[in-house]
Amino acid sequence: MRPEPFFSGPGIDRADQVRVDEARLAEIANREDGLQLQWREGLPAIGADGRLEWQPAASSDLFLGIQDGAPRFSATEQPHANARAAFDTIGLLRDDEAPLFAAALSLAWWHSRHQFCANCGASTEIERGGWSRRCPECSAQHFPRVDPVVIMLAEHEGRLLLGRQPQYPPGRYSALAGFLEPGESIEAAVARELHEEAGIAVADVTYVASQPWPFPSSLMLGCHARALGSDLTIDTTELDDARWFTRDEVMAALAGHPDATFQPPPRFAIARTLLEQWLAA
Repeated sequence: MRPEPFFSGPGIDRADQVRVDEARLAEIANREDGLQLQWREGLPAIGADGRLEWQPAASSDLFLGIQDGAPRFSATEQPHANARAAFDTIGLLRDDEAPLFAAALSLAWWHSRHQFCANCGASTEIERGGWSRRCPECSAQHFPRVDPVVIMLAEHEGRLLLGRQPQYPPGRYSALAGFLEPGESIEAAVARELHEEAGIAVADVTYVASQPWPFPSSLMLGCHARALGSDLTIDTTELDDARWFTRDEVMAALAGHPDATFQPPPRFAIARTLLEQWLAA
């Protein structure tokens, strides 16, 4: 089977039918077997075994769903402000716990930034178990936003284009990426970003896989494109560098070979999955 992106998968039963039923939600919030997600330094707490840590429920602000027959909740915590500083912690997380981690962190980000109505400016209130907010003044409803981002591998004659951003650790190269703009398709966004950042034209854009990315709440749309040429014009306001890498170089990097020509993205990044899937194809 092809590698699946980290943070992907069903996670727990989100029990949407409970969210919309105020009576059932109140009943579940009072159950003695309810558990509340613990937080540590602005992130859902992860134990030494790589699993999320829980405690008896004291807050029912955010109803995360049902797991092992018990309701799971979270308080509205202030999330970590620096995603990259959290990467060491995320590296401990088990794959099957990652979808719930992503959901809880994305919700926390959204609540921390949307406490006031975008329509009239009044304070909003949590409803639907934390999956929406309502304005008591103008009755506007607000729902968690997800920002689509294209992230792509461009290939030319068996080589892949990878770039490095200024904040990357030394030697790391990864797939190029950028936010979709209003009125833009995935294919058009891939072509635009590759042209803007690396100066190449592409064709045959294909979708590969997606990944929720909870920093703060993006949906990474992994794609592959065929480059029409190999000459690069790098946008140095976005990238420190961009290069073409051979299949052998990608294989050595993913294997952690001491003579590898670059350091690959971490295992929880969809860019890593795109590289793994490209090698497995």
